Amino acid sequence: MATMAECRSALDRLSDRLAEADGAVRGAAAVDRSLSCHIKDLDVTFTGRLTDGRIQVLDTVEGPPREKAAIRLAMSGGDLVAMVDGELDFARAWASGRVRLEAGFRDLLRLRSLL
Repeated sequence: MATMAECRSALDRLSDRLAEADGAVRGAAAVDRSLSCHIKDLDVTFTGRLTDGRIQVLDTVEGPPREKAAIRLAMSGGDLVAMVDGELDFARAWASGRVRLEAGFRDLLRLRSLL
């Protein structure tokens, strides 16, 4: 089980990678959308924005997200850290139900290149 600090660090590393990306990945991340990432085993949610190709974490709240973000993720802290570290494939984790991703159809189409 990952700690809250490890999860926050993983989101920061993911943000750095998105900012350094090019091509289709950079294009998919170049949106301005609200974002939430609920860490189920810690029962905390990181909220913020995906903007200018970066994830900006603005707040951390206890429990599930209080407001519905445009892009919503839910997973365990260990799965978040493992995905960012390259030890867990996002598409497989999503297909098996370990990771939940909810977004509008247009956003899902854009985000598919990130998967």
